[in-house]
Amino acid sequence: QVQLVESGGGLVQAGGSLRLSCAASGRTFDRSTIAWFRRAPGKEREFVAAINWSGGSTNYADSVKGRFTISRDNAKNTVYLQMNSLKPEDTAVYYCAAALFMGVTASAPSYSYWGQGTQVTVSS
Repeated sequence: QVQLVESGGGLVQAGGSLRLSCAASGRTFDRSTIAWFRRAPGKEREFVAAINWSGGSTNYADSVKGRFTISRDNAKNTVYLQMNSLKPEDTAVYYCAAALFMGVTASAPSYSYWGQGTQVTVSS
């Protein structure tokens, strides 16, 4: 079992930065792939980024490559999403998700555990 709690969302102007955190509890965190997904109003949930258990492998959606960076600190049971050069189209609820013994898949059904989400709003 893995429990996930997101934090760090908020309101920021276009071009600004935010860092999201995903704090996990459970003994299997250090064997879990962790991903960030987002859902914008009126749109389908979409993959943002994923990182494997060691941090040695990452995967990003094309829309965020070069702007967002995913990282993890297994000693703190936390995964981070550093978001730079934010755009209004990045406005969404951001969710972290965990999958045991998986690669850095972008497929949402592969993730068994989900947090409640944190709102990110980017004003133009």
